[in-house]
Amino acid sequence: MDRALDERLMRRAIGLARAALGTTGDNPAVGCVIARGEMVLAEAATAPGGRPHAEEQALAIAGEAARAAAAYVTLEPCAERSSRALSCAQLLAAAGIARVVVAAADPSPKASARGDESLRKAGVSLETGFLADEADPLYAEYRNRF
Repeated sequence: MDRALDERLMRRAIGLARAALGTTGDNPAVGCVIARGEMVLAEAATAPGGRPHAEEQALAIAGEAARAAAAYVTLEPCAERSSRALSCAQLLAAAGIARVVVAAADPSPKASARGDESLRKAGVSLETGFLADEADPLYAEYRNRF
């Protein structure tokens, strides 16, 4: 893995999340970048009001190009949705994402290591805690709820 490339793409995701702070209702502001090597295929942040989630938007933009790509996500993908729709972890796996790089852990009962576990069980390569020191401040207020 190219660590400098990983850092650049995760910082891009962190910038997307930072720009969405204060606009996502009760949901955290998450950034997601989908890339194949240096080529960014799609990027998104949690939409105003909290839905759709960053990962589902980015996957919709990338379409079939997401297969075998990497996703850089600022917060652990959810493992369960209150709407009963597919979770972000399920969507990433179903899209054929080969590798997910996550910055910060999500304390929510809808994630809390369950998103990571779901990805691993689906055979997706997973790296967690990547640039967590840069992403964690985005979620200080969110973490206080749990």
